[in-house]
Parts: sequence; structure tokens; C-alpha cells
Amino acid sequence: MLSPRDLGQRLAGPGICVRTGPFVSRLHSPIRHLARALHYAYADFPTDDGDGFVDFHIRIGTPRGARRWIRPQALFQFDDQCPFKPFPRRLAAPLLEWGWNWCVVTQAHQYLMLHAAVLARDDRAVLLPGRPGAGKSTLCAALALTGWRLLSDEIAIIRPEDGRIVPLPRPVSLKNESIDVIRRFSPDARIGFSWDDTVKGTVAHMRPPGECIAEAGQPAVPAWIVFPQYVPEVTARSRPLAKGTAFMQLAGNAFNYSTLGTVGFDTMTRLIDRCACHEFVYGDLETALERFEKLPDGEV
Repeated sequence: MLSPRDLGQRLAGPGICVRTGPFVSRLHSPIRHLARALHYAYADFPTDDGDGFVDFHIRIGTPRGARRWIRPQALFQFDDQCPFKPFPRRLAAPLLEWGWNWCVVTQAHQYLMLHAAVLARDDRAVLLPGRPGAGKSTLCAALALTGWRLLSDEIAIIRPEDGRIVPLPRPVSLKNESIDVIRRFSPDARIGFSWDDTVKGTVAHMRPPGECIAEAGQPAVPAWIVFPQYVPEVTARSRPLAKGTAFMQLAGNAFNYSTLGTVGFDTMTRLIDRCACHEFVYGDLETALERFEKLPDGEV
């Protein structure tokens, strides 16, 4: 990765291409503090000048007129379109992360995409679908910091042709209390800047372990689907989930299940058939991680 100064110059000029999993994105922005945030969160990611094919052309720009100076704003632009309302300029980095996710889930329909974290041991993957507040990202971050390979924090990408999960490692999005929980859990966790007063409260991003990025070209076989739910002071426990119920819940967490039609149904059916499905309630990370150590033996 370039120095923050050189990165800022490239972002403000010709742009810089960043590879995340199977996608290459060209990024542009004149906003200086965005370069500093990118430099920290994406220091281990491959970058280049973008002479080859680019999947997503993304610009975080600034409005014209008085909004450049009075309560300044940031605009997310994808292929010269602005799909979102402006954000305060100080929130340019969260805007980029959320917009980047939007690009993937609205464009990459060669895959079935689910709203779930994914981690792997060897080549066997566990999917963690989760509603807001379920503790998915907190558990994902802790697992990634204790030896599990991070495939994705937000988007499970499944190849219809063979059912394997394609890695899309990106910084892990931590929100509100989860930021301090992970800092206490692992003082070595590389958590970047925090941004207050977003639509999701306070947000910070944890840089994924470098080995996860180095192995981003290695798909994994789905083996478990675990629906987590954080409940304070509750002893960790799990119960098997009927596959029909798991199918319906997972379909509700899908970004493009309906769009893919028969392909989506067939891919989801094969995914459910090959995975052990569980509901998992936990109240602290240490106990939760102990339970996850049993996954390779078929338990949780």
C-alpha cells in the first residue's frame, strides 16, 4: 500500500484499484481524511494502477456550491450515478464501506449472496446470518482474531456451479458497544477510526488478519449454518434447527435469492442440505469461542 500522502494524491487524481476477493474496484476521492482511513484499513490489500478490467468505479465526491464549505457533505457515486443521499463529509469512510457493499449486492448476480459473516477452518466454512443487534460481527471479529479464516463480515458469496463460498475479506464493521468489547478481547486488534452519529450509531472497522487477504483466492466448502443471538449474561447454548426453518430464515437474509429465480432456489437447497444448522445464543465471547472449537467435530 502507498503512503497516506501518495494514496491521497492517487485518489484525488487517476484513482487507485483495490482487489477485494473476486472484485477489483477503482476508487477516487478528493477527501483527504478518507485516504488516511483507507490506508489503515486496507494496508494489506493488493492495489494497482487498474490497467485491466475493473468491476466497480466508485467516487466519494463533494457537492458543488455552498455545501463544499458550509456543513460539508460527501457523495457516493457509482458509474457517475448517486444512489444515496449525501452524508456529512466526516462520514466519508463509512459511506464508502456501505456503498461498496451496495455495489456488490446489486451487481454481482453471478453469485447467490446472503447477509452473513463467513469464516473457515481449513476449507470448511461456517455461515453466521444475523439480524441487526444479533452479535454477528462481534462474534465474527473474535473468531477471526483466534485462528478462523475470515471470508467475509457481511456478504456470503456462493458459486451456483459448485456451492463453494468465495472469500470477500474486507474490514469488519463494529458498532457501538462491540468496538470496546473487541478492544478488550484483543488489545492487538487493529481497529481504525471511530465515527459517531451514523445511522447505525458509532462505527469502527477492524483490519482483517493479513493471512485472510493472502488466501482470498481459496474458496471454502460450507459445512455449518449458525444463527447467532447475543443475550447479555446468558450461558452459551445451541439447538439444532430444522432444515426447512433454516431455509426460510436464510432466504430472508438473502440479497438476490428472488432475483436468481430457479438458480437461487437450487443453490440455497444444496447449501442447506450440506450444512448442519443450529441456533446459538451466547452472553460472552470466551464461552462462545469454546463452543465453536467443537464445530470441526460436528457440535456447537
